[in-house]
Amino acid sequence: MARNIKLTLAYDGHDFAGWQVQPDRPTIQGTLVSVIEHITGEKTLPQGSGRTDAGVHACAQVASVAINSPIPVLNFRKALNDNLPPAIRILSAEEVPADFHARRSALAKTYRYILYRGEICPPFLARYVCHHPYPLDEDMMTEAAGVVAGEHDFTSFAAVDPEARKEGLEVNNIRTIHSSVWQRSGEEFIYTVRGSGFLHHMVRNLVGAFLMVGKGNLTAADLKRILEARNRSAAPATAPASGLFLAGVEY
Repeated sequence: MARNIKLTLAYDGHDFAGWQVQPDRPTIQGTLVSVIEHITGEKTLPQGSGRTDAGVHACAQVASVAINSPIPVLNFRKALNDNLPPAIRILSAEEVPADFHARRSALAKTYRYILYRGEICPPFLARYVCHHPYPLDEDMMTEAAGVVAGEHDFTSFAAVDPEARKEGLEVNNIRTIHSSVWQRSGEEFIYTVRGSGFLHHMVRNLVGAFLMVGKGNLTAADLKRILEARNRSAAPATAPASGLFLAGVEY
C-alpha cells in the first residue's frame, strides 16, 4: 500500500526553471522525480504547495509524494539529500494521512521579497536579492503595503496562468491577504506577505507596484484603483525573481 510522504525542502532557485517539470529544462520537481526514482525505483510526481517561478527560492516549500518503498522516513530524507544537488535540501520528511495534499491542504503561505538598498551589493548576496540602490520613499511603500490587505480580486496583479489556460479551467482570482508589510533590516528592505494563496507572479507584481510608489510615480490611492480595475494592464511591470522566497506554508 502506498505511503504518503510530506517533504519540507529549501532550494536556491537561481539555476532552475522553476518548480514544475518542463521538457529539457532543470526544475525542482523534475530533479526530485529523478532522485526518488533512483532511490526507490518508482516513478512518482511530487506535488508542491505551489509552482515557484524560474529563479525564485524557497526556505520551506512543501511537497507530498506517494511511494511504496518501506524505507524509513529518516533514511529517505538522508538518501534524498545524498543524491540531490546542493541547491536543494530536504529539511524534513514525515509520513502523513493519505488525504494530505501539499497544495490542496494548505491554509496559508508566506512570501518574502528582499530589496538590497546599499550602493554595492555583495557578490554572495546578488542572486538572493533585488539590488535597488536608487532613491525610494520607503515610508510611502510601507504605507501602501496595507492597501492590499484583506479579501480582493487580484486580477490586476496576476499573470495569465499557462496551465489553467491550457486546461481550460475557470480561474478564481479572489484571495485573502492576512498581512502585508515592508520592514528595514540593515541594508535590506524586506516585503513580507502572508495570504490564503497567491496567483501566478502575484507577489512580484505587487512589489513592482510598490516600487512605483517608492519612486513617486504612484500613490497608495493609485494602488487601490489598480486593484479595483481587475485588469493586469493597469499595473506596473513585474519585479525580478531573484529577491523572492517562499518562506513557509501553513496546514
